[in-house]
Parts: sequence; C-alpha cells; structure tokens
Amino acid sequence: MATVYKVLGQSNPAATTATTLYTVPASTSTVVSTITVCNQASSAATFRIAVRPAAASLAAQHYIVFGATVPASDTTTLTIGLTLATTDVVTVYASSATVSFNAYGSEIS
Repeated sequence: MATVYKVLGQSNPAATTATTLYTVPASTSTVVSTITVCNQASSAATFRIAVRPAAASLAAQHYIVFGATVPASDTTTLTIGLTLATTDVVTVYASSATVSFNAYGSEIS
C-alpha cells in the first residue's frame, strides 16, 4: 500500500453555501490530519465542517463543527486525525465569502 502526503483540498466557498472541500478517491482511504479555516475579513465569521459518509446527503449528524467563530483576520487550525473511506466527502460552509478552508493529510491506496 502506498501512502501519499498532500494538500487534500482548498476552497474559498461562496457565502452560506455548502461546498465540497475533499472527496476520497476510489480504492483509497484518507487521514485528514489538519484543517485550517482562514478569515481574510476585518470582521468575525462563522463556519461549519461536515463529513458525509459515502457521499450521503448533508444532514445534522454529519457536522463535526457547527457555528464556530473565526475572528477577523485570523486562522483556526483543527488537528483532528479524521479517517475517511472511499467516497466520503468533507463539506465546508462559511457565513462570509472571505473564509477559506485547507485540508492536509495522507491518501492510502
């Protein structure tokens, strides 16, 4: 089995829009080691992060963060060791279009 360490996904979603940050490829497992949430605005913003097993429709039980605040001109770093299976999806959402998300980790295939 090969392990590849990489930037898994980067997104600057439209405000109040659930957006895919990362989808696990076929025949692959993934460990998301870190997710960063960067607010580039001069006012605070809120964000959400969800994990949708097997690309399920977004539902309340999928959220790992809901309504957390990232201060103005600041970054929140989540070091979580999230394990994902093939076709699992990490979905992000922010109250403002000035928030960007980055996921870092490894793919095992």
